[in-house]
Amino acid sequence: MPGDFPFELFLKDNKNNNLSNILGNDESLEKETENQPTQLTGEAQDDDKKPSFKLDLNPTAEDINSAVESQYINHIKNHNSGQLIDPSKTFESFIVGPSNNLAFATALAVSESPGKTGKYPCLYIYSDSGLGKTHLLHSVANGISKRFPELVICLISAREFMKEYINAIKDKKLNEFQKKYSETVDVLMIDDIHELKNKASTQEEFFHIFNELHTMGKQLIFTSDKPPKAITGIEERIITRLQWGLVIDIQRPDLETRIAILKKKALELDLYLPDEVLNQIASNIKTSIRELEGSLIKLKATADLMNVEIDFETAKDALNLIPEASIKNNTIETIAKTVSTYYKIPLADLKSKSRNKEIVKARHIAWYLSKTIIESTFKEIAAFYGGRDHSSVIHGVNKISQQMKTDSLVSKDIIYLENNL
Repeated sequence: MPGDFPFELFLKDNKNNNLSNILGNDESLEKETENQPTQLTGEAQDDDKKPSFKLDLNPTAEDINSAVESQYINHIKNHNSGQLIDPSKTFESFIVGPSNNLAFATALAVSESPGKTGKYPCLYIYSDSGLGKTHLLHSVANGISKRFPELVICLISAREFMKEYINAIKDKKLNEFQKKYSETVDVLMIDDIHELKNKASTQEEFFHIFNELHTMGKQLIFTSDKPPKAITGIEERIITRLQWGLVIDIQRPDLETRIAILKKKALELDLYLPDEVLNQIASNIKTSIRELEGSLIKLKATADLMNVEIDFETAKDALNLIPEASIKNNTIETIAKTVSTYYKIPLADLKSKSRNKEIVKARHIAWYLSKTIIESTFKEIAAFYGGRDHSSVIHGVNKISQQMKTDSLVSKDIIYLENNL
């Protein structure tokens, strides 16, 4: 499909056709690359204007910093937006934690039984950017491809889908475009479906494709940065269909998951980092897995270009880390007060021996946070909460650890509290 032809020029050069009417208010796609003018050098220039060249094999500190920053930016920006399935993005390489365990389990179930034979023929996953939605899409695609090689999988971004549709109209191949999706595709996966907002004609085409594939029992998976109801500029009938299946979210990863992600990525990069560096990075970067991985890309480049080992000071300078003690000086008491405020339960009740179900739940969560965030001992926690036996605290912490694997509400509460402590 032609991709370099400026769509704006096509409209100008074809004023007599009705393409703009067909597209409605869809915006034309800009060219992603521009031809840069080349300047002739050498004999083509006047002798007195010949450039002088100086070979310098010793990069300056500015050169090194620029190269390091460049690798970091490339990683942050480089996420799959086309149709190619990334073989490295599998379920095995996905770090599972309380924030994403339900999305992971559902995606895995889809890969094992796609379409009408499975439980979730239509799946919608949403989260903030950089939390693993696209990784899960590729994991599902790889899983289905391995188990059901006869199925035709189409993994595409909403932007690429729109571009393909526009090119099909431009090249008068709309029938081929429609047949491809309606008659060929068994598994349709569209990343960032919210990017179809305010694209009326593309939405119209998507609506018919969705209906036909859903009627035939094909597998449909979509991702977005928000739940269906929160997307503006999308027709209500499409919003309704996006909600036909299971709608599930991915939360920001908790501290333990962030550390696990860092350790795995560091291993892949063959980068040794002391635990204090890993913990410091995880404490500073809470909102994006892509940023976590990007920090290690930057440290790896720093280590290679400067030929140094990464210690705490080097990491702090390269990543502009804020010392953990400066982020917030949490104590058992500050955690207890935060939990008390969040659940609207008096602090005295949290510290009491009340067996009320809601109070016990909040108390156990406070114990869990005290143990995982500031690494208080069980005896210290027990002493603060009314001088209990420390075995009770052990039981409470273990109970919350297990609930986080199965109860999404508990997981969300803990992640929210942790990110606000």
